[in-house]
Amino acid sequence: MFIEVVKSKIHRVTVTETNLNYIGNITIDEDLLDAANLIPNEKVSVVNNNNGERFETYIIKGERGSGVVCLNGAAARRVQPGDILIIISYAIMDFEEAKSFTPSIIFPDTATNKLIPDR
Repeated sequence: MFIEVVKSKIHRVTVTETNLNYIGNITIDEDLLDAANLIPNEKVSVVNNNNGERFETYIIKGERGSGVVCLNGAAARRVQPGDILIIISYAIMDFEEAKSFTPSIIFPDTATNKLIPDR
């Protein structure tokens, strides 16, 4: 049996900008992608803590060290700069493998979207 489990999670980042007139996706600082074991074009679920919106999109790589978290295209209508998001990706794996799998979960500083050392 295969099940879907959390693979990666960026817990509480701040939206830095939106761009309605860009092809839809979420742009995320490359430092955050590396730390959370995420890659460009990976499908993610986005949860907006400010208004309860939940939606899916895909990742594009943002400038390393910039702290950028930008919602593009139609998703830009579901957030505002300053909103706090949780970004989650999932993986499908064997049930037994899932029992011992450890997801990559990071907790950036919401003021800067930078990684917090030793967390």
